[in-house]
Amino acid sequence: MGNGQRMTPAAAHEGFVGQALALARSACYITSPNPRVGCVLVSSDGKVIGEGHTQKAGGPHAEVAALADAAAQGRDTAGATAYVTLEPCSHHGRTGPCCDALIAAGIKKVVASLPDPNPLVGGQGFARLRAAGVEVEIGPGAAESRELNIGFFSRMIRKTPWVRMKVAASLDGKTALMNGQSQWITGEAARTDGHAWRARSCAVLTGIGTVLEDNPRLDVRLVDTPRQPHLVVVDSRLETPPDAKLFIAGRALYIYAAVPDGAKKQALEARGAKVIYLPGPTGKVDLAAMLLDLAKREINELHVEAGHKLNGSFLREGLVDELLLYSAPQLLGTAQGMASFGPLESLQDAVRLRFLSTQLVGDDLRILARVTGRDQFQVDFHRSD
Repeated sequence: MGNGQRMTPAAAHEGFVGQALALARSACYITSPNPRVGCVLVSSDGKVIGEGHTQKAGGPHAEVAALADAAAQGRDTAGATAYVTLEPCSHHGRTGPCCDALIAAGIKKVVASLPDPNPLVGGQGFARLRAAGVEVEIGPGAAESRELNIGFFSRMIRKTPWVRMKVAASLDGKTALMNGQSQWITGEAARTDGHAWRARSCAVLTGIGTVLEDNPRLDVRLVDTPRQPHLVVVDSRLETPPDAKLFIAGRALYIYAAVPDGAKKQALEARGAKVIYLPGPTGKVDLAAMLLDLAKREINELHVEAGHKLNGSFLREGLVDELLLYSAPQLLGTAQGMASFGPLESLQDAVRLRFLSTQLVGDDLRILARVTGRDQFQVDFHRSD
């Protein structure tokens, strides 16, 4: 603060929470399937003595990273306060319990944004901290931490990933000409921004129609990322060509099918794909069952980039949580739309959305819109008080 003013305790409290949230945001591309968490350690005299965020799966969690940072600087953590954006874990997973690490370091107080929705934690971290005499405060930064980890919360509470459907369209809602031409409706800035959203997802999903028409890679190329999200292909009859560009070393590829074909399955799995049969009553892939299966495979955020037919199926079955729409300043007239579903009998049957944000990205308009009611799942933030 300027003019010689001292920061008030409340403002400092808010500032440390904001710093922890910023650390969590910086981990957006690396933590999958773990949540994005930041931690700031503050001494009794109000100085930051350590900070960190969750590393890639199997690496240190935010609290351990912050403790290591403090140790590297020769800072004493006894009596310090830990500001962390999610409840410290209390179980042995890929790493040891963070609550035990905080207790061993002599942390006096933990300020946490949210309880962990993971049933393996679910308030037990707070309970163990309190049992060890550590003061616990819950709530600061809760809304932002939840939004940052909405996929993790979805997987833990609903047992399905958070489904984000990305669409690039003209102002009149068209995604391709009738002859299939679609590159490029939106500009370079919007395409780069779209790759940033791909990078934060656990998996990108497309349909066999897109694979056969465009032969896409569907990887992240336009932004720097330390990992590539997995790829999911909905391919009821196993028509994916074994020489398709989507086979990329080091990236998991899940192909969901409905019609068994041993020879095709063997050819695709020889290229590194995992073929999963989940037939529905119509002879196509059961999309709802697929989402449950993807959650079991630790997919938090599912980024859908598909054609109008598969988009329509997802919307018709009520499986979409939000739309990421890039609207280009042009009109295409008679052309392919965003999603084929309906016809509806009443306006009351429309898919109702709530705008979360609108922003110009280059010459295009990015709209993030959430399907009404899809984000109402939650844990009791104070259940462990």
